[in-house]
Amino acid sequence: MPTLLIVHHTPSPNCQALFEAAVAGATTDEIEGVRVVRRAALAATASDVLAADGLLLGTPANLGYMSGALKHFFDQIYYPCLDTTRGRPFGYYVHGGNDVTGAVRAIETITTGLGWRRAAEAVRATGEPTKADTEACWELGATLAAGLTD
Repeated sequence: MPTLLIVHHTPSPNCQALFEAAVAGATTDEIEGVRVVRRAALAATASDVLAADGLLLGTPANLGYMSGALKHFFDQIYYPCLDTTRGRPFGYYVHGGNDVTGAVRAIETITTGLGWRRAAEAVRATGEPTKADTEACWELGATLAAGLTD
């Protein structure tokens, strides 16, 4: 059974709302035959990534960058997963108070280095998440999960 790994740092109610929407999309009843594994960014390991067929990443934008927790995740898995996970589909969402540009740039740079393939548009939310933001995260989760059943 294909596995979607959701790696997230969820320190605020705003990030929690986006995370819950992404999980709801990934686990919707319409998508069968995909195992969805959730890991906090500080707990996710290279073994988790190696066992996954696709990844969904979630982070706040802190001081113009992704969270330290997600950066730690990338630091831990980069070399152990570098060659084995090339081409792996992924997507992500970022939440910030007013700007997510630096966090988006960092995620894109690192995932490009890993050779991962973005399989869905990133969700970029600022301020309190709107209905459109949570719907976009739901779609992100559903798209990534459904893509693993093909």
